[in-house]
Amino acid sequence: MAKKNQYVFMCKQCGHEEPKWLGRCPGCGEWNSFKEMRVSPGGTLAGGRSGSRGSSGSLAGAGGYISRSRQGDSHVPSTDAPGVHQEGQGIHEPVSLAAVQKPAQARLASGIGELDRVLGGGLMEGSSVLIGGEPGIGKSTLMLQAAGAFQHAGQVLYVSGEEGAQQLKLRAERLGITNTASLLLFCNPQIEYIQDVLNQVQPRIIIIDSIQTLITQDIDSAPGTVNQMKLSVFALSEWARSHQAGVFFIAHVTKEGSIAGPKVIEHMVDAVILFEHSGSDIRFLRAQKNRFGSVDEVGLFTMGDQGLEELSDPSKVFLVERDTPLPPGVVAAPIFEGSRILVVEIQALTVPVQAGYGRVYSDKIDARRVSRIAAVLEKHAGIRLSDQDIYVNVSGGIRIQEVGVELPLALAIMSARTGQALSRQLAVAGEVSLAGELRPVSHYKQRVSAAKDLGFIHSIDPGAAKKVKTIQEAVKQALSIKKE
Repeated sequence: MAKKNQYVFMCKQCGHEEPKWLGRCPGCGEWNSFKEMRVSPGGTLAGGRSGSRGSSGSLAGAGGYISRSRQGDSHVPSTDAPGVHQEGQGIHEPVSLAAVQKPAQARLASGIGELDRVLGGGLMEGSSVLIGGEPGIGKSTLMLQAAGAFQHAGQVLYVSGEEGAQQLKLRAERLGITNTASLLLFCNPQIEYIQDVLNQVQPRIIIIDSIQTLITQDIDSAPGTVNQMKLSVFALSEWARSHQAGVFFIAHVTKEGSIAGPKVIEHMVDAVILFEHSGSDIRFLRAQKNRFGSVDEVGLFTMGDQGLEELSDPSKVFLVERDTPLPPGVVAAPIFEGSRILVVEIQALTVPVQAGYGRVYSDKIDARRVSRIAAVLEKHAGIRLSDQDIYVNVSGGIRIQEVGVELPLALAIMSARTGQALSRQLAVAGEVSLAGELRPVSHYKQRVSAAKDLGFIHSIDPGAAKKVKTIQEAVKQALSIKKE
């Protein structure tokens, strides 16, 4: 005898569940947002729901919900799909870790070196990647170029809810993508149709542009709402995982720069990558989360007439060419980003406070770090900064998070405040403690070597035999180096 259908009322805005209809959602406070949903067969209510999760990634597995209008219209799981356990070791049974076989080819290299670098060496089979960035930064351009490059691995399906096929064709020609025999376009954002195409085509790579346009008939709300994005991303990620395909999701960002949509989406996917720009032609690809690689790698691109071009040798991009001595407030810093060293120029400016108290203006280096270094300089080096507004910039616009930037930042602020310029052949890196002590940073020899290759012959090494121990000693040594 078939089980009696079970129903639950779910908020369209935040996903909160109640056994009965309520006028106002206690989760998000929205009025008239509850919709009656049927729990899929075999599922239970909130807290112990275990809906059917087939290899097709149907929405019955995305929380166990099926709307009344689509009863019985779910996809049938394919037990022959790669990665789906057969009888005796099915999806409802545990399997020994020792019995799990590794895939023959775990990663798929795109051939775009900077993208592969950020992904950890290539796209992991069965993984899902979320890419976000500001409008016009080049997200769709990067993914279309990646779609053309990934064709060597098999069929590539590009799903667009923002552009038509003719628009994509014109853009592909402008980007120089000529061999498109294995690149398929599907310009329909409805999940049910996308799943049908996936089951027919069985692509190796899937690109979704963008998650804010995805829509399913199982949820009665507009595209871009919480539940639409959550269930759509879950369904497509599950399909990719069970079929050993890779999927890229393009996402919009808020005005604060974070991914637009529910935070749970970032937990669902395997990697979260942000596409940033410096106000110039340079673009930065940086991982916020990566289950299969490092989050310290940075991919560098420049935007040209034929799309994004890799910046494989960025040694001099972040340095300002000068024929004159350095002005006050400028210091070169070899920073370690992932597996390579970039020599950047730290710039500082101090001006008297006009009213109230001193403020810090810095968007490329954390303003809290700048305030802490300013406090250390005032306390341990006797440089008064509490009555100054401090401005900090990094040439080239790259955002720096590593601790090795603290010593060059301190010297730049000191130079700006005292008006004493430093040597143009000096490059420094080090950590500064609250006690005014200097600590060595990792890969220091490689940093010095990279700086010397660019003509920086002087350095201040906190880890040398006659090491500089305090910020006072570092300031004294920096000012003693002959200026060229």
